[in-house]
Amino acid sequence: MKKFNEYKSLFFIGVAGSGMSALAQYTAASGIATSGSDRFFKEGEHHEMREKLEAAGVHCFPQDGSGLSENTDAVIVSTAIEETVFEVTLARKYHIPVIKRSVLLALVAESKKTIAIAGTSGKSTTTGMLFHILSQAGYEPGIISGAGLIDLIEKGKIGNAFLGKGEWLVIEADESDGSITQYAPHTGVLLNIEKDHQEIDQLLELFSVFKKNTKAIFIVNRSHPLAKKFSQDAAHDFGLDKSCGAGFIASDFSQDEFISNFNINNVPFSLHQPGVHNMENALAAACVAAQMGIPLKAVSAALKNYKGIYRRHQVIGEKNGILLMDDYAHNPVKCAAAIRACHALGKKVIAWFQPHGYGPTRFLKNEFVQEIGGALRANDEIWMSEIFYAGGSAEKNISSNDLINDLKAIHKNAYFVENRNDFLNAARPHFEARTVLLLMGARDPSLQEFAKSVFDAL
Repeated sequence: MKKFNEYKSLFFIGVAGSGMSALAQYTAASGIATSGSDRFFKEGEHHEMREKLEAAGVHCFPQDGSGLSENTDAVIVSTAIEETVFEVTLARKYHIPVIKRSVLLALVAESKKTIAIAGTSGKSTTTGMLFHILSQAGYEPGIISGAGLIDLIEKGKIGNAFLGKGEWLVIEADESDGSITQYAPHTGVLLNIEKDHQEIDQLLELFSVFKKNTKAIFIVNRSHPLAKKFSQDAAHDFGLDKSCGAGFIASDFSQDEFISNFNINNVPFSLHQPGVHNMENALAAACVAAQMGIPLKAVSAALKNYKGIYRRHQVIGEKNGILLMDDYAHNPVKCAAAIRACHALGKKVIAWFQPHGYGPTRFLKNEFVQEIGGALRANDEIWMSEIFYAGGSAEKNISSNDLINDLKAIHKNAYFVENRNDFLNAARPHFEARTVLLLMGARDPSLQEFAKSVFDAL
C-alpha cells in the first residue's frame, strides 16, 4: 500500500456523498489529481454539489466509466458502493486498485498529527467545534468531517474538508462500518457508545481496537458508563458530574432560546447551539484543546462565535408563528436529543422523521420507539414518512408506520404520512402558537430542498 503523498491520481465513486466529498476535496487540495462520479450527476443538469466539487479541483463525471483512465492510481469506494457497480467492474478489468474510503482516510491520518473523534453521537459537531477552536488559536488545522461547517459554507465551500497549513488534522472516525479500527491517531476521543448500526458488544470491541491504536492520548466521556470503561487517565477525561472523577467538568447548564450557557471547570461558556448534548460536545472539544495548551478562557471566546454545522438544528426560518428547524438526526439518541433541544424554543414541538435504510430501521426499531417516545412532552407530536431507500438489495419488510403504531401503543401523539409531500397539509391543523416544526433525517440528498419547500409553503 502506498503512502498518502505517493498517490498521483485518485477517482472517487459516489463522490457527492458527505464522507466521500470531504476526502476528495482534501486530496485535491493536497495536489493529487482528483476526479469522481456520482449517480446524481447527469449531463446538462445543474447540480450544486458538482459545481462546488469542481470549484475545489475535483473533476466530476456521470457514473458511466468515462472518468476512469489508465493513469488512475486507485479507485476509492465507500461501503455503500457494491461490487456490481459498473465502474468497480471496469476498474477491476483495468487492474486499477479499488480501495475503501476508510483505508485512504487512514493513510491521510498517518500523514498528520491527527485527532480522531469517535462515538455513536456528536462526532460531526465535536469535530467542527475543535477545528474552530484550533483555527481561532492559530494552529491552522485541517479537517475531514461528515458535515459542513457554516463558516466554510459561507465562503462558498462544501464545508466538510479543509487542508490547513499546520501539522494538526481533526477527523470524524466512523464506527458504523468497522473502519474505525484502521486509524492510528495521535489523540483519540470517545464521546459515547449507544446501539447504532451494530450491537453494543461489537461496538465495545471496535472502540477497544481504536484505543489500542491511539498513539499518544486517549480521552473519554466519563459520564457515559460504557465510554468510561475505556479511560486511560481520568485527568484527561471529561464529564457532566463531579462525581465521575474527570479532569474537565461541565455544569450549571441553562438554555435561553438558542443560547446554551454553562461552566467548564468554573470558566463560563456561552454557545449559540441549543441542548445539553451540545454542551457535552463543547466540553469534549474544550477538553482536547486545553490539553494542547489552549487556556479554557480562550476556548470559551472561540466557541462564543462558533456558527455550527450544516443541518444540525439549522434554523430555516420563522413564518406565521411557526419556527422551522432542519436536523440530520437519524439514530434514536440523536432524534431524542434534537426534540429535547427544541423544548425551550416553543410550547409545542411537531417533529417529522424520515428513517433511512430498511436494515437500520429494523435493527433499531425498539430503540426508536423508546427514545423518541421518552423525548415527547404531552402535547408534542411525532410524524413519520416512509423509509428512504437508497438502492441496493435491502429487504423491505418494515415500514415507518410500524414505529408509529408502537408509539401510539404507548400513548404518544404519533402519525404516519407515507408521502412526505403530504406532511405539511396533514399537520397544519395541529399547529398552535409558538410551535416548533422539526424535520429530521439523513442520507437523502434531497432533504435540504424538502426543508426549503416546507418553509415556502408555511
